[in-house]
Amino acid sequence: MKITGYEATILNVPEDDPLANTAARGAGPRPVVILRLRTDNGVEGIGVTFYGAALTGSLHLAVEGLAALTVGEDPLRIEKILAKLYAGIGDSCGPGGIYMLAVSAIDIALWDIKGKACGQPLWKLLGGRRDRVATYASGSLRRNLSDGEAQRAAEVLVQKGFREMKTQMALPGDPTPADEMRRVRVVREAIGPDIKLMCDINQRWRPEQAIDIGSRVEDVGLFWLEDVTTADDYQGLARVTAALNTPVAGGEYLYGIAPFRQMIEARSVDIVMIDIARVGGVTSWMKVAGMAEAFNLPVVSHVMPEILVHVVAACANGLTVEYMPWMLKLYEETPAIEDGDLVLPDKPGLGLDFDEKSVAAFKA
Repeated sequence: MKITGYEATILNVPEDDPLANTAARGAGPRPVVILRLRTDNGVEGIGVTFYGAALTGSLHLAVEGLAALTVGEDPLRIEKILAKLYAGIGDSCGPGGIYMLAVSAIDIALWDIKGKACGQPLWKLLGGRRDRVATYASGSLRRNLSDGEAQRAAEVLVQKGFREMKTQMALPGDPTPADEMRRVRVVREAIGPDIKLMCDINQRWRPEQAIDIGSRVEDVGLFWLEDVTTADDYQGLARVTAALNTPVAGGEYLYGIAPFRQMIEARSVDIVMIDIARVGGVTSWMKVAGMAEAFNLPVVSHVMPEILVHVVAACANGLTVEYMPWMLKLYEETPAIEDGDLVLPDKPGLGLDFDEKSVAAFKA
């Protein structure tokens, strides 16, 4: 089997919150790049990447440039292809930024082809540890909501059967620690004591703020505090992690596998969060998961649950899947949620097919 062609397309995906129907953040449509890799026996693999923002056009060109280098290659020899891409481009402009984002789309599509060629869903190819995995609602309890809006959204998520959900602190403006404490307690009171509640800071605190406010809300019983300070301040993160009883999660902003070594060896976090677009795709995601396992650390996903459910379910230390429904509307069907768990698909590869009507409607 050989790769014979490719097609990369920019889409502008509408931003909304189908989980709790809260108001959009006002940032406008989210630009993404989708990829189709075609083979000589009719098997097609699909991939998705984003984070290009104003440089999405450049990301699109990077995906096309890398995809062109795969033509004529055996798609089942994924490591060989990745080595070719790095030798062709990455050793001069990688491993971070647009190069890694583009590689991710290629890698995801290659694993989709491999699963389809083998007649197996990706989660089974990668290890098949479990056939369903915990998931948490994300994107509904945002920091720009009023307390009342956050309370109502939290109640909706509970009514929909979510047993885990994520909110945010680092509120807009110049909030006091009391303001931050009030918000997270509003959400906890709305959902009760038994729901697992995560809280994202999105790198907006200094280490001393994270220690101060984090210690003040320990009675809330957060499942984790996420990205409490600058992602590559491994020593600062380690100070926070050592000071708090609440587990600290981080890693979504790291590109490639090497920074994870620095973060893990510095004991910067208790829970390793891996973003599939930034890390380099399925191949690198699983390598980081193995690295974390060696340090007895769990791993969690970041956005794109329709793809990441496979890798979290496959590995021994997978903890939970972020159910961020940014891109679900791109597909005809996505994994179902039952009793707060995502159910793994039986279809081969990713088990996903683009919804062609949505692709046409969102085309930039």
